[in-house]
Amino acid sequence: MRLSRRTILKIGALAGTGSLLSSCERMISEVSNRIADPIPDQISLPSGKDIDPIFHFLSRTTYGPGPGDLDRVKEQGVEAWLQEQLQPDTIDDRLCDLRARRFETLYLQPGDCYEFKNHVLRDDMTRHTLLKAIYSRRQLYEVMVGFWSDHLNINMEKGECIFLKANDDQKVVRAHALGNFKELIRASAVSPAMLVYLDGKENRRGAATDIPNENYARELMELHTLGVKGGYTQKDVYEAARCLTGWRLKEKKDTWNKGSVYFDPALHDDGEKIVLGRVITAGGGARDLDNLIDIVVRHPSTAEHIAGKLVRFFVKDCPPPALVDRAASIFRKNNFEIKPVLTAILTSSEFQESRGNKFKLPFRFVASALRATGADTHAGHGLLEYLSRMGQTPFQYPTPDGYPDEMLPWMGTLLWRWNFALALASNQIPSMSIPLNRLSAAISQAESNHGSAELFFRYLIGRRPTANELDVLRPFERSASAGATSQLLGLVLSSPAFQRF
Repeated sequence: MRLSRRTILKIGALAGTGSLLSSCERMISEVSNRIADPIPDQISLPSGKDIDPIFHFLSRTTYGPGPGDLDRVKEQGVEAWLQEQLQPDTIDDRLCDLRARRFETLYLQPGDCYEFKNHVLRDDMTRHTLLKAIYSRRQLYEVMVGFWSDHLNINMEKGECIFLKANDDQKVVRAHALGNFKELIRASAVSPAMLVYLDGKENRRGAATDIPNENYARELMELHTLGVKGGYTQKDVYEAARCLTGWRLKEKKDTWNKGSVYFDPALHDDGEKIVLGRVITAGGGARDLDNLIDIVVRHPSTAEHIAGKLVRFFVKDCPPPALVDRAASIFRKNNFEIKPVLTAILTSSEFQESRGNKFKLPFRFVASALRATGADTHAGHGLLEYLSRMGQTPFQYPTPDGYPDEMLPWMGTLLWRWNFALALASNQIPSMSIPLNRLSAAISQAESNHGSAELFFRYLIGRRPTANELDVLRPFERSASAGATSQLLGLVLSSPAFQRF
């Protein structure tokens, strides 16, 4: 069953009225659950001692398997599912939109966002991002949105970025997440939010003695394209900064067209430049930007750097060199289209052999727990507080390199993960709930001869528990207390095995 456009508009209209907000959220939850029940009657479980291959595939290409996802992909086939995910516009995502599209500030022109208070803009961005990760059927797309958001990190707490980041999310990251890398970098270079965050709007040459601001040029090479060991020099950074002079932004103090980007030729250094050994002839004006982007994207180091980051993100923290080389070659041969390199990585033997060796960052940990339990949430402040305590609120990392994709920096947040897992399992997080009894019944339906401890573990981890893991869980299985099932679920969610994927 599908929602009609009229039904969606009616619910969306209710969502826009603050006095009816909570009742609207209840209505959206009720409609969503009636149309697409989050818990099937029966859920088949992985049974091997190693993580099930399809479970592993879903753990990496989504924000975590949800109830029934393993069965659906087994029936559809991994290859068919992947090809469907690579065409996100063909996937009906209106049920997710019911929850996520009501945040009006995300779809406004940048100048219009100046009319809203900072906390409204911050909450809208954070809640929208989390709801998309939890409920979108376009899961690979959302995973790549997260990847590029970190790759092109913008801290919305700097200056006027908070008024401009939503536009960057829509017009830069989401518009190009599965598209062409060169077009993604070009769009980011003149994004209003990026011009503020890395001081591009301050990069000008109004007099012969003016020195260009190198902040964006340096990060363009070091982080966005070639990589820190990409072979560029300080002279290349300086020359790139000259290419970027003259791009300006109408700011909050301006009386009209706020938040729009324009090129001022009077503030551009129009002389000859030499970047990475390539000559950019004098008199290019605004075309200098495009020439620069073409040079840095096509440099051999860029394909290696981006392929390496993607392999690290999807496969393992120490990327296999052979896979990086293959992925980089495919990236170049396909003119920097993102889909072919993703296909190569996700269908590689190295990917299949890398089960359970990645550590979940807090955002993925929270999203995967909510997806696995069939949670009903609208990402209220109770949930966001846990994410904040774990240290990964979207768009708030201060430096341009984005949140670290490795385990060590997150070790200090484990207590908050355990607190979250136990609160989620016992339905103690305000304004959200999980259908624990139905979930327990669905996973027990297929294999009633096993205890609930083993069944919960197999469902959430994708493999059989070891003897030691089962010894820890069984006392809760044998408990007669009313909260034993929730304690058991919370213990598996907080286990070392669930922290990895």
